[in-house]
Amino acid sequence: MSDQAHAHHKESFISKYVFSQDHKMIARQFLITGITMGLLGGLLSSFFRIQLGFPNANISWMQAILGKWVMVDSTGHGTLDPNFYMAMVTIHGTIMVFFVLTAGLSGTFSNLLIPLQVGSRDMASPFVNMLSYWFFFMSSVIMFISLFIETGPASAGWTIYPPLSALKLAIPGSGLGMTMWLVSMILFIASALMGALNYVSTVLNMRTVGMTMTRLPLTIWAFLLTAILGILSFPVLFAACLLLLFDRSLGTSFYLSDIVTSMTEGVVHVGGSPVLFQHLFWFLGHPEVYIVILPAFGITSELLAVHSRKPIFGYRAMVGSLLGIAFLSFLVWGHHMFVTGMNPFLGSVFLIATLIIAVPSAVKVFNWLATIWKGNIHFRTAMLFAIGVVSLFISGGLTGLFLGNAAMDFRLHNNYFVVAHFHLVMGSSAIFGMFAGIYNWFPKLFGRKMNEGLGSLHFWITFACVYAVFIPMHFMGLDGVPRRYYLTTIFHQFDQWVEVNKFISVFAFIGLGAQLIFIYNFFNSIFNGKRSTRNPWKANTLEWTTPVHGIHGNWPGEIPHVYRWPYDYSRPDIELDYLPQTMSDEDIMAKVNYASEDYEPTATDAPMEYEEPDAHGVKESEEIIMLNLIKRKKKKD
Repeated sequence: MSDQAHAHHKESFISKYVFSQDHKMIARQFLITGITMGLLGGLLSSFFRIQLGFPNANISWMQAILGKWVMVDSTGHGTLDPNFYMAMVTIHGTIMVFFVLTAGLSGTFSNLLIPLQVGSRDMASPFVNMLSYWFFFMSSVIMFISLFIETGPASAGWTIYPPLSALKLAIPGSGLGMTMWLVSMILFIASALMGALNYVSTVLNMRTVGMTMTRLPLTIWAFLLTAILGILSFPVLFAACLLLLFDRSLGTSFYLSDIVTSMTEGVVHVGGSPVLFQHLFWFLGHPEVYIVILPAFGITSELLAVHSRKPIFGYRAMVGSLLGIAFLSFLVWGHHMFVTGMNPFLGSVFLIATLIIAVPSAVKVFNWLATIWKGNIHFRTAMLFAIGVVSLFISGGLTGLFLGNAAMDFRLHNNYFVVAHFHLVMGSSAIFGMFAGIYNWFPKLFGRKMNEGLGSLHFWITFACVYAVFIPMHFMGLDGVPRRYYLTTIFHQFDQWVEVNKFISVFAFIGLGAQLIFIYNFFNSIFNGKRSTRNPWKANTLEWTTPVHGIHGNWPGEIPHVYRWPYDYSRPDIELDYLPQTMSDEDIMAKVNYASEDYEPTATDAPMEYEEPDAHGVKESEEIIMLNLIKRKKKKD
């Protein structure tokens, strides 16, 4: 699309805020919708943590919230309906994995940063970009509405294994709720594919002059590979959901075998296999793990360098590890299926591939630690959450070595060890990456900064609660406490874990409450936050060269050219703390001339040293600071 089409122009309220084709506004739409869905997913988790932590408590007060799903007996004692418990677990998992960590994280930051960091006016197709958000929004609405239907939402688990998901009368949540789940996911997949195709096209075809692939920020590498993973894997889930709808509605038998679904009509399902669905689901499901975590990896890599004031350690190794993870993620789906009775030889192949994928992951961790080692670390909120990603990924990743071993997985697969591992290595790590990105690029989204004091409070409470909730679950799993169970107190061998479950629930409630600090900080800062300068973190990437309050088209004039990689921080041969990608070596030498005694600035030089205040009265000073640093270097020499 031409620059003229992307040029800044007056827009109506509808075209600017509702059906926007500006990638920055679409990023805000993804973000706010993702935050809303995240609050819903967190609320559901608090409801079932009440059940797990306090199984004998009177919850009649919750009837006002959950209606008939809270059963009140003649004495006024209220208990949670077991069917709805499973439904909440299902919708919680679905919302957090797909609607928050996939769309909320990747949708937000891929939309915001890809055009800005590669030097493009907008996405390759702004119209398709708009459609991708609205498909996501419709998908979210359908998933939310399914909570209120009479028979309840889908309750076959977030993995929706047949036969519970294939037989409409299997359980209450197998009816209309399951159908709505499938329709919602089909719309979601359409949204994800439209977005991913746009991201790949933009990165490959719309980079500015000088922006070679080896000068791309690691964020862009992560978003690019995430999009490629989505393009290759989401169609498989689409096919799996479509075939499941056929089994439910047309009497086919893709996933069902030797089952009579209606004695009156004599509908018999023969020849299908529920394990086929598992293969299709996990062929998407394991790349999905990296679709979720790779954007967090990219954000973390960027922020550790920026806030440590150091070049990223091993840029090419980091890119190589991303490529290795992306490739190997398609070869390990079977480690989710060790207990299905697969051939032991096939299981050993998946075991070896699973252990191999730990190598590029370890490379990333090593490079992160080397990046911050002896750095001039600025412990801003964004940096705290980036360090939190590293901590959680190490903690959760180590437990993956147990589950990747087929012999160990037979013992641990269906208990709380899996829950703990999954939530640490993917769920919490990705959420922390999302928070890190929000705090860091909030000035680019809204032209203001979030409150650092509230941000630090949000981080430390959340960080402590994540470990308090999920570390004890590892020990519960080692003792065999089963996951997904509505009630474990009926098994006397698990009595010693009753108090631990209470402990976990209390910290889960505190952690959820801490997110209210974030919500207040986020929305209050949109309107009342401190106004940001153009480049508040003194970063090198191109997004910080655009106006504080972005325009449609990103740059008011010519798109800047790129002359260097994005991680020139604290170079020993130059006293500058950072060197933007737009600064060539000739620019540096030209600025040094300012320090000459017989040099008098000309009219063409003036804009380089001084910049008029923007429309909001914020005067940019980065060039002046840079010039002064060069002058001091010149005097020392």
